[in-house]
Amino acid sequence: MLRVNYRLISSGIGRPSSFFANVKIAPPDEIFNTAAGYNNDTSPNKVNLGIGAYRTDHGKPLVLDVVAEAERRILTDNALTKEYLPIVGLQDFIAASQRIAFGPLVNDKISGVQTLSGTGALRVLFEFLARVMPESMVYVSRPTWGNHIAIIEQSGLRHKTYSYWNPKTRGLDIEGMLGDLSQAPRGSIILLHACAHNPTGVDPSIEQWRDIMEVMQSRNLFPFFDSAYQGFASGDLDRDAYPVRLFVEAGMECVLAQSYAKNMGLYGERIGCASVVSKNIAIAKAVRTQLPLVVRPMYSNPPLHGARVVTKILNDPELFQKWKSELIMMSGRISKMRQLLFDELNRLQTPSSSGDWNHIISQIGMFSYTGLSAEQVDKVTSKHHIYMLRNGRISMAGVNTKNVAYIARSFDDVIRN
Repeated sequence: MLRVNYRLISSGIGRPSSFFANVKIAPPDEIFNTAAGYNNDTSPNKVNLGIGAYRTDHGKPLVLDVVAEAERRILTDNALTKEYLPIVGLQDFIAASQRIAFGPLVNDKISGVQTLSGTGALRVLFEFLARVMPESMVYVSRPTWGNHIAIIEQSGLRHKTYSYWNPKTRGLDIEGMLGDLSQAPRGSIILLHACAHNPTGVDPSIEQWRDIMEVMQSRNLFPFFDSAYQGFASGDLDRDAYPVRLFVEAGMECVLAQSYAKNMGLYGERIGCASVVSKNIAIAKAVRTQLPLVVRPMYSNPPLHGARVVTKILNDPELFQKWKSELIMMSGRISKMRQLLFDELNRLQTPSSSGDWNHIISQIGMFSYTGLSAEQVDKVTSKHHIYMLRNGRISMAGVNTKNVAYIARSFDDVIRN
């Protein structure tokens, strides 16, 4: 006897409706949507200040010389194959990544796995924490990188925010931050940007990091470091790793998500590392057995080529020195663009709600929180074809000697009018 599934019958006779009829159109990702708008714009004056990727002064993507050299050496090594990596990834890569992150503090209490860039490291670590700390609340800075919240929610954890950005001073609200952390429930997970805070470009000072650590110690709060810009922020690997090492040296357990997208220009290779710092070696051994259980059902094992490139650079003294030189070059260009934009805005005497444009040069890393409102951003895009996020964040990598004056004039126009 034929059984009819009436749920599949639409208003048409015998015509099945879609299994996906309840799927709704999702809003576009703002960053990728901004890039699409720029690509579709035919204006010769268009500028992309939304892309979170390094560009040369000619506005072109950059393949680091050291990366090209490492790839040449890899391609001539006939002993290498394309076999699957283990679930945890390339062990030499993990060890080298932890060495540059933790420096002399590296020890057997630190576990790790290779991941799909920094985003993958965040997801693996939050999935792990959701299993071992399922009741913990995650606190993120206000504002934070947009994808942080989505990753936390997908892992099944709950989140709240802590004070960070002060719109009046366009700097760090350290009093608000410390106050919020002091009120967070014990055992809460605190997501911290190790350096070059995204989206604001505002980092705590060394003294402020110490104050943050002391509050977190007193409240037994758990540090979760996102390190997407080590070496790229200041040009100094050790300086950019200071907060992570400060907490570890104090004996605090924590986790660390690393990415090589920005600091090696390996955006499309998706190479990252997730590390867990435990109280003792016995706990670390248990953690090492659990991390693969997160990775295996998620993406099985990580990609090979980019991990070999990173490992070659980090473990070869000659290539490592070349990389550090290129980090200084990239971070130096970003700093120069900050100064040029600051100078142009001052030359135009562009009004600022904070009284000056000092935040442009005091902020660090790829991004700057300009202070432009969403309405002003919309206007600078529609009138001047400058593409940026509606929260006022710009990528300093998109600024160059040829467009900086145009960008400043455009900002001046929408602020005055």
